Amino acid sequence: MKVVFFDEPTRGIDVGAKAEIYRLISEMAESGLGVVMVSSEMPELIAMCDRFLVLSGGKYRAEYSKAEVSQEKIMRAATFTERVGESL
Repeated sequence: MKVVFFDEPTRGIDVGAKAEIYRLISEMAESGLGVVMVSSEMPELIAMCDRFLVLSGGKYRAEYSKAEVSQEKIMRAATFTERVGESL
């Protein structure tokens, strides 16, 4: 499987360009590519992703499915107030 990594793909760009980037990333995922996306924009991640891994301080902290993820859970895991899943 091929994997594409995106680090802050929509940082500092206008709304129209963001929509185009979202469309391109979705097309890549639908075509079978693995997509890893890093973003400080949690609403963006929650809208785009199916699986969520939380890293903090260089360590694995938690993993969530789309059905169970929330901004609050991500923040609690990132700030060490919640731990879900097994260490990678």
